[in-house]
Amino acid sequence: MDDTKEPPDVMINSVNTGYRLYRRRFLGLIGLVLLNVITAMSWPWFGPISNNMVNEFGFTLDQVNWLGNIMAIVYIPAALGVPILVSRYGIRRCCDIAAVALLISAWIRYAGTAESLSTQHSYALVIIGQLFAAIAQPIYQVLGPKYSETWFDLKGRTTATMIVAIANPIGGAVGQLVSPLVGDTRQSILVLGILSTAVTPFIFLVGSVPPTPPTYAGSKPSPPLKSLLYAMLGLKTSPDAHMTPRERFDFVIVILIFGALAGGANSFAILTAQIMEPVGYTSDQSGFLGACLLLTGIVAAIVSAPLFDRVFTHHLAITSKILVPIVGAAWLSLIWAVKPHNLDGLFAIMTIIGVCSVTMLPVGLELGCELTRNANASSALLWVSCNLLGVVFVLAEGALRAGPDANPPFNMRRTLIFNGAIIMTCAASVLLLCGKQVRKERDEERLQGLQIQSTH
Repeated sequence: MDDTKEPPDVMINSVNTGYRLYRRRFLGLIGLVLLNVITAMSWPWFGPISNNMVNEFGFTLDQVNWLGNIMAIVYIPAALGVPILVSRYGIRRCCDIAAVALLISAWIRYAGTAESLSTQHSYALVIIGQLFAAIAQPIYQVLGPKYSETWFDLKGRTTATMIVAIANPIGGAVGQLVSPLVGDTRQSILVLGILSTAVTPFIFLVGSVPPTPPTYAGSKPSPPLKSLLYAMLGLKTSPDAHMTPRERFDFVIVILIFGALAGGANSFAILTAQIMEPVGYTSDQSGFLGACLLLTGIVAAIVSAPLFDRVFTHHLAITSKILVPIVGAAWLSLIWAVKPHNLDGLFAIMTIIGVCSVTMLPVGLELGCELTRNANASSALLWVSCNLLGVVFVLAEGALRAGPDANPPFNMRRTLIFNGAIIMTCAASVLLLCGKQVRKERDEERLQGLQIQSTH
């Protein structure tokens, strides 16, 4: 390419390295964030209006709950399919597929609100709509680390991953807030359809690859999921995909911790009111506790991610060894903290959990990329572990609820013991983590080599 005639959106053109950054990467990031926010709304949308759906449509509460459960189940195979799609068709084509699924979900779901339909036919259409929404959500979520690797350099990669990662919990929180405020149930589902339709044009902001890559890692094609699975099992694969025994062991630890922390937080968000109300807290107070966890975590992630890009560039593993035991101990402390008249203490614990957990979200995703050199497949496996363990947590903790004769009735102390013990056990494994940032080292070596060549 002639360096004297740069495209108008080239932000940095380094003659010494041959790598480039493009301003359009920020437009793609905005598109991915908005798409993540809207697709995340479908999962919790029906929770706050579950009783209204029972009254207006004749569904049972179990049927309404399955509108969320179906997304958790379909998410797992859909997420595992994302690396295959990206390796064959690229980032942009994956976004197109997800957008089509999102549109189909929006209007099949709304078609189920027609008053002329029977209860069974109405429910069938609504749950089919949720199934298509479950295909769209993991595509945008899993793509985050790959997009940041493809379009951002070493000084912005972690920040870009963080921005996409926190868009999903923000969307879930907005969905829970908006769904009961926009009228009756039919109007609520219509609003979700309108939002889903309005966001689809943002896929045109997301590009597959820049004309010139920002780093060495960004120049490499997307390896398939099979490549990572072979490497994890120690089987023969390409030299770039090969993982040492130490890297395989570290990645298993990262999967375990990521799944436990994210899955535990998701299950707690679902069960917060059921945990808090038996010991005397109102539903509003329970909601504020959940909001405290999310909001403090988002602020901490926004502040910390640029530091990992520019200051603590080689300290992802050390950060994990500091934050993960703290968050494990905080979850364990809830066993004794969930008691009457301890709201201040609970807010303090929620702040600690939020700050440590949400900060670890982009750290875990980036560490997976560093260990595997496979942003798509590592992200897919990490998010699958989160959703799989989240389902296990919800089912197990619901079964541990005390009976009506307990003191207090229907308390969930055994749930807190289970939650704290599992998370603390998984968190303890972080002490065995080495977490060598191999991808970053290769990028830096290649960058230094090109700079040396350019001086001769």
